[in-house]
Amino acid sequence: MTTKQKAYIALTLTSIVWGTSWIASKIGVQQVPGLEVAAIRQLIAGVVLVAFFLIRGEKIPSWKELRWLTLMAVLLFISANGIATVALKYVPSGMGALISALYPLCVVIIERIFYKNTKITLGTFTGLFLGIGGIAIVFYDNAFHNHTEGYAWGIILSVLAMLSWSVGTIVLSRTKVKMNAYNATGWQMLISAVILFIMLLVSGDHIPLSQIPHETWGAIAYLVVASNLITFAAFIYSMKHLQPAVASLYAYINPIVATYVGSLVVNEKITLSIIIGSLITLVGVYLVNQSLRKQKEILTQTTDADAM
Repeated sequence: MTTKQKAYIALTLTSIVWGTSWIASKIGVQQVPGLEVAAIRQLIAGVVLVAFFLIRGEKIPSWKELRWLTLMAVLLFISANGIATVALKYVPSGMGALISALYPLCVVIIERIFYKNTKITLGTFTGLFLGIGGIAIVFYDNAFHNHTEGYAWGIILSVLAMLSWSVGTIVLSRTKVKMNAYNATGWQMLISAVILFIMLLVSGDHIPLSQIPHETWGAIAYLVVASNLITFAAFIYSMKHLQPAVASLYAYINPIVATYVGSLVVNEKITLSIIIGSLITLVGVYLVNQSLRKQKEILTQTTDADAM
């Protein structure tokens, strides 16, 4: 089997498993607070990753690195992953995955407003319009078919989680910290887990570990092993050996997998409007990503030309 074939298998694994992770999280929050599910998941995965790299000889992060790791832990694993997990108590897993997929649109808007370094081309504008329009269709349809108390609150939490992930992505791209990416992720998970457990103790909104049902432990085990460890490695492998445009296809497949599997496993409703709205949203996200990629290529070519 060639390296490229392995990379496509890794991409397929990433697309499917990260899509089903939304359903696993949905199952996990049915009887246990979302922040507790996120805390346990991140603690186990963080300990495994940090221990692995310490055994391999990686040094404990310096105070400067710990400050940066803590900031990223708050943005990516507490405000983003943690809040998104809480939101799944109130919204369908497909809806949560679809809102999460909107983060490239949010990045464009933030970059444009605060840094003035992103042009709103026709392709970008069309993508933004379709992305927002598609999510509005799904939201409108779900509002009639979803009878879960707190649905609007779940939408707000999902959007806040997506915004936090967008900000975290921007901060990550603009910060130069010389750490192994896998190792840094492990420390971020570990730090976020400690903070989350403190939050749980202070709030009192948690249940004893001995009272967590088997279904929830099964969902957490799946999230840790399949999503955090195996699929994360597969994702990095596909990013290394495939073109960025191909490797990023998982982001468009995740919501589709989450919606379909959610209908089978947790009986979430699928209507024609939800399907159409989801496809429109994903086309919008694709157009925005393509527009950004072209802008980066032009900027790189200009920089190279100036350097000659």
